[in-house]
Amino acid sequence: MGLKGKLISQTEIKGCKDLFHEMFKNKPHHLPNVAPQTIQAIDLHEGNWGTVDAVINCNFTVEGQEKVVKVSIEDIDEEKRLVTYNIFEGNLIEQFKAFKVTLHIENEEENNLVIWTIQYEKQNEDVSEPFSYLQMAVNLTKDVDAHHVNQ
Repeated sequence: MGLKGKLISQTEIKGCKDLFHEMFKNKPHHLPNVAPQTIQAIDLHEGNWGTVDAVINCNFTVEGQEKVVKVSIEDIDEEKRLVTYNIFEGNLIEQFKAFKVTLHIENEEENNLVIWTIQYEKQNEDVSEPFSYLQMAVNLTKDVDAHHVNQ
């Protein structure tokens, strides 16, 4: 495979799509309470929650390894329930020159689908495709959905 790539997943949720979008747009700092095994901390570094150009510090675990990254919110589209995050600092950048994650929620008939898209550019050919990060996003989707359904 080349250095640039894109991974996409779709996961159906049972809970409210608006609550789901709200969590990732305005309340990501609540994620450590919902999925502590995956997200250990999310703190606002610059700007305001839920605004483009806000900068967030995020500590998470993927495949048993702790990661610390700095993320900017690059785009928010309320109508499409879309948030795009750009990871620009931290130990993920050791492997990837670029790493952008988009969360989008769609309605398909009676179903709400959470779509995660990861666009990336690897530092070199020795770096593996970021499948584990996509799986982490799917697991996080399931945790947040279960949290909302059980409330």
